[in-house]
Amino acid sequence: MAITVLIVDDSLFFQKRLTDIIEEHPQLRVVGVASNGKQALSMTLEKKPDVITMDYEMPLMDGIHAVRQIMSQRPTPILMFSSLTYDGAKTTLSALEAGAVDFMPKSFKEIAKNPEQLKDKLHQRILLISRRRNLALNNKLIEHDTKSKSSASQSSTPRVAEAPPNNAQVSRKLNEKVKIIAIGASTGGPIALSEILKHLPQNFSLPILVIQHMPENFTKAFAERLNSQCQVRVVHADDGMTIENGVVYLAPGGHQMMINQKDGRRIKVLKGDDRLLYKPSVDVTLTSAANVWGEGLLTLILTGMGSDGCEGSRIVKQKGGVVWSQDEASSIIYGMPMAVAKEKLTDRVISLTEIPGQLKKAFGC
Repeated sequence: MAITVLIVDDSLFFQKRLTDIIEEHPQLRVVGVASNGKQALSMTLEKKPDVITMDYEMPLMDGIHAVRQIMSQRPTPILMFSSLTYDGAKTTLSALEAGAVDFMPKSFKEIAKNPEQLKDKLHQRILLISRRRNLALNNKLIEHDTKSKSSASQSSTPRVAEAPPNNAQVSRKLNEKVKIIAIGASTGGPIALSEILKHLPQNFSLPILVIQHMPENFTKAFAERLNSQCQVRVVHADDGMTIENGVVYLAPGGHQMMINQKDGRRIKVLKGDDRLLYKPSVDVTLTSAANVWGEGLLTLILTGMGSDGCEGSRIVKQKGGVVWSQDEASSIIYGMPMAVAKEKLTDRVISLTEIPGQLKKAFGC
């Protein structure tokens, strides 16, 4: 059975181009094209698409308001198209908070220069989020998980290590051992990170390194948004920054974030190498941090496509560190955490809703 897609865009050029690209894949079928947010809502209720691609700037109702309306009336996985500017980043982050699952850059240049690459990326994103459509509803998922954790107990996630029964004892051991935390995420990560960090107290006792797959202009806007939402201080990492307890350091897009190997207390930021697919890369940061902090490193691998973080987690384990991975039930895309779990590198498979409480118990002052 074909995966149905609704295209929402006021540009006739993009309507036609997206329709042609999407329908080149044998598993995908465009069931409608909407030119504004109001029409998108009406067609969503009528056509019941599996996935929606959404532009932001449209007449009558913009993309963010359309996402909110759709998520409240017929929740559907939504892929946003965004400009790669600072303002585009802020808009995209608002759309993700409203319930969109993922985003892709919207660029005439990219379509003209790399049509095959764009086609492959778009097909992959639509197929992935459609497979997880029952879990792709960020805000709804978090809301329901907060009320009941029954979904986590029913998850088909491979349990590499069951949650220990004595949480107080586990928290005490973590408190004695762990000196720094590193969190890696991709698709679904912005909402997951927000849900974790906004629940941490202002006097949280450890520094946190965050590696979120995002374009260069997006990470600065994301750091600012998190900082406004959280009690802990969130900064956009820069070369030479001193690592302080209670501060969250977000890796800059287009770069790699590492730890200065000489003193272990300063951030090192390098321009991203084109030989690496991800900039920033979870593997790069984890390897660097593990080499410095060893058994003092706690790693969390959150929702995201691909396997970035798997090899880094292997190094963390070799150095004596601790690895947790998000469970399938609370992951938007169960790719990165699944890779770690399948390799038996995770010490604990954990639901998103459990993570803030466990961190507060172990490291909240």
